Amino acid sequence: MSQLFKTVALIGKYNSPEIGDPLLRLARFLEERECGVLVERQTAESTGVSAFPVASLEEIGERADLAVVLGGDGTMLNIARSLHAYDVPLVGVNQGRLGFLTDVSAEAMLETMAEILAGDYLSEARFLLAVTIRRHGENVHEACAFNDAVVSKGATARLIELEVFVDGQFVYSQRSDGLIVSTPTGSTAYALSSGGPILHPTLEAVVLVPICPHTLSDRPIAVNSESTIEILLLRADDARVHFDGQRHFDLQENDWIIVRRSSQMVRLLHPLGHSYYSMLRQKLHWGEKL
Repeated sequence: MSQLFKTVALIGKYNSPEIGDPLLRLARFLEERECGVLVERQTAESTGVSAFPVASLEEIGERADLAVVLGGDGTMLNIARSLHAYDVPLVGVNQGRLGFLTDVSAEAMLETMAEILAGDYLSEARFLLAVTIRRHGENVHEACAFNDAVVSKGATARLIELEVFVDGQFVYSQRSDGLIVSTPTGSTAYALSSGGPILHPTLEAVVLVPICPHTLSDRPIAVNSESTIEILLLRADDARVHFDGQRHFDLQENDWIIVRRSSQMVRLLHPLGHSYYSMLRQKLHWGEKL
């Protein structure tokens, strides 16, 4: 039996029956190597895989030594937020499109898992953001984000107005479609498409990226990850804050959005030879001839 990972949880992209075949192959592969296998409950229901024990995400956090996520980056973001408090390392098998976080190819899945079970892998710790919404002096909502927290306008076309403070110091006021507060992990997501820089995952930094600012001199800025970022929403007809683009909370004028680094980390396991720069070249098609 693998001494490193005695119990392995398998989690697939929700409502994707096509995940069933590779998930079943991986489950049998792990069983042959005397690993205990848990299949996440919604994954089991959507794929019809019923030959292995089923567990909730909470049970997986308490019982699993490793979680393998079959899906795309959106699936990994959701699972990272759900399991970050349990310190369960994650491996991502890419069944989506880009795959910045799910870097194991479906073709190499079994070979890579054999190496990981043998202890041949690279471990990487990445931080999350802890977000608090304060209204009239009271905390009304708390959430975490692995990629980014985005303050943005809602369905209306009008700009929102906000003020930004870092560690109690006033930075700027801004009229824009919104503001992205991104981790290094999220720097290749919405922040990148809005003109932000790519941050290497090992950087201890958070980047603030305006979305379509009214003043063109409003530029992205990177701050220390230990900083406390406070955003005061001055004016908005319809605004909200999004967490990894998957959950949101409706905002009101004079709300404070307070963003800090979370005390917990997400541990990602990569195959030996994994290179962040090689991944960027592949995903962003750098150096390709037109």
